[in-house]
Amino acid sequence: MWSHLISDVSFEELHAAAAALGAPPHAFDGDHYDIPSTRYADAVAAGAVEVGSKELVRLLTAAGLRRPKRRPAPRP
Repeated sequence: MWSHLISDVSFEELHAAAAALGAPPHAFDGDHYDIPSTRYADAVAAGAVEVGSKELVRLLTAAGLRRPKRRPAPRP
């Protein structure tokens, strides 16, 4: 089970929060970090706030930080 760690302020804030939680750089996925369930309580204790997926996308979009996943090109 995973959670997505985002920032509604900046990528700098996001990278700093992820580093403080010990998230490796490869856990960054374009506009969020994938955080394992074993670190969820640590993230909340550090100030993360639980939101639903629609709110997550709204916050990222409002902050100008949303980066949609690349989709594979259609097969010919």
